[in-house]
Amino acid sequence: MSSAQTGPRASRIADTLRERIVSGETQPGEHLVEQQIADDLQTSRGPVREALRRLEYEGLVVSSPYRGAVVVGISDEEVEVLMSLRVTLERFSFRKALFVMGDPELAELNKVVWQMERAASRNEIDGVVEADLRFHESVLEMSGQPHTVQVWRSIESRIRAYFYRFDRDRDLQSIVAEHRELFDALVAGQEDSLLKLLVAHIAVPIPAT
Repeated sequence: MSSAQTGPRASRIADTLRERIVSGETQPGEHLVEQQIADDLQTSRGPVREALRRLEYEGLVVSSPYRGAVVVGISDEEVEVLMSLRVTLERFSFRKALFVMGDPELAELNKVVWQMERAASRNEIDGVVEADLRFHESVLEMSGQPHTVQVWRSIESRIRAYFYRFDRDRDLQSIVAEHRELFDALVAGQEDSLLKLLVAHIAVPIPAT
């Protein structure tokens, strides 16, 4: 199978497996066996292998020698730690970014919010999640604080896994609205309002399981 064929097929397989994981059909700790998936979806192992790599990048599975790919769980305790880290990193970085961002940076952020709106209107959780991550990482990058970006990227895969697991229980349009509010506060240069909105945005209650 050519790479031109593998890419789109891998994307479709990744979409199917992701939906099974975030819906709870496939549980944390469950092994994802390439051949079984290939047989189930009537495809070859190549696109399945590529799809599993994508899900590993998203933090939904982890691969290891001899064990293959395993669905990763994310506990309430880990979410609590992630939230605390995010609040610390992002309060610092958003405050710094507020005073150094110009029109080009704001235009870039506005485009990300527009992409999030478009994905939400189509009920595409993957598009919303990726735009969500890109929005926050972009502000960290624009703040000119490389150490905070380094820490963020070290936990980004777990944040992504958290978004995929819990954003499915939220109204995607409400996620867009929160980012639009954050963007508007950045444009207006309203530090107090921005930081209050940021903390409220990060500290979303964990849905009951």
